[in-house]
Amino acid sequence: MNELPSLKQTVENYGLLAKKSLGQNFLLDMNITGKIIRSSLAAQGKETWHGETVFEVGPGPGGLTRAILSAEPDYLTVIEMDSRCIQIMQDIQAVIGIDKMHIVEGDALKFDWCVKREQPQNIVSNLPYNISVPLLLGWLKNMQNFSSLTLMFQKEVAERIMAEPNNKNYGRLSVLAQLVCRIKPLLTLNPNCFVPAPKIWSMVLLFLPQERKISAEIFEKIEHLTELAFGQRRKMIRQSLKNVPNLENLCAEVGIEPTMRAENITPAQYLRLAELI
Repeated sequence: MNELPSLKQTVENYGLLAKKSLGQNFLLDMNITGKIIRSSLAAQGKETWHGETVFEVGPGPGGLTRAILSAEPDYLTVIEMDSRCIQIMQDIQAVIGIDKMHIVEGDALKFDWCVKREQPQNIVSNLPYNISVPLLLGWLKNMQNFSSLTLMFQKEVAERIMAEPNNKNYGRLSVLAQLVCRIKPLLTLNPNCFVPAPKIWSMVLLFLPQERKISAEIFEKIEHLTELAFGQRRKMIRQSLKNVPNLENLCAEVGIEPTMRAENITPAQYLRLAELI
């Protein structure tokens, strides 16, 4: 890695400016990118990614990429749709070796995340703001394939993910994420950490799979239930879920009052309701 120019020099050499249309805000401080990776590993009780693979979505100029490689994964796949950044990734690949790093030029939303590989798989990303939630939902559906997700979100999105019932931030994303994962906040970042500086703060979260696995069928039912419930979150459950067969008896078995609203129901209750339907 010492053969590479500094991150700042790399950006200058390529005249790389962040594109708002791609939701880009570059993180160029290697102290911060290093801290993100060290914090993630420490929270997992690890020092390196030896024996594991890592996927990075939207590497941009490669700040997080370099930090990931310093943790020595057996293999790194970067997925980037900005052609301007592909050459930067190729420069890194030339130093690391093609046997250690793979470059995918394309849209991460169209990438096949369903493939289960032999080695433990991890995802790391300073997520493009405009597709952070769709990407997360796709990974949650396939969480059985991953050992960890280390993801950066807008702070308000991170707060929605971690929100508890009876909180205004609690919603569909909270339920789905918490049922599938144990979620740990790692770092909160000031807008000035980024180029260009966004108007909002950011937060890095670590997602680790829950021991109890949820089948694809049940996950789809929970998605549907929460879409109905939170789509009319001001209404009582007996109204927002009125199309659910035998709703009153199901609610009684789960311990849900029909006069409750979507935000009063715990993730465990949504899961149990989905299992009974």
